[in-house]
Amino acid sequence: MQRAASLLGKLKMPAGSNSLEDRARAAWAVAAGPKIARRTLAASLVRGTLIVEVGDIVWQKQLNTLRHFLLRNLKDVLGEPVVTDIDFRPMPPRRAPQRAETARPADGIGDPVMALLYAQSKRQGKA
Repeated sequence: MQRAASLLGKLKMPAGSNSLEDRARAAWAVAAGPKIARRTLAASLVRGTLIVEVGDIVWQKQLNTLRHFLLRNLKDVLGEPVVTDIDFRPMPPRRAPQRAETARPADGIGDPVMALLYAQSKRQGKA
């Protein structure tokens, strides 16, 4: 049995967060291990069920076979049975916001109709 202080240090929780959902989401990375945690995201805790987003259906099926092992690990990490079930949901990968490499002038609109509408709205804005 590990001391609670050593377990809380492993969870890497933000300061001031003490809710059950925050604790369960932070515990997922420790309970699942580094390989699974890199490919999944503990999204939320709903009535004792931890919602975990996975990359595709193959990951969903594979992790469903490990459900009982992961639940036991979560209970060991949290010290209490906060999570009673895990729901693996396939989600498409999220893309981070991207910056434009070069600024494109608005006056260089390729579509002639849209260029005309833009020019008209620009003139109306100045008047």
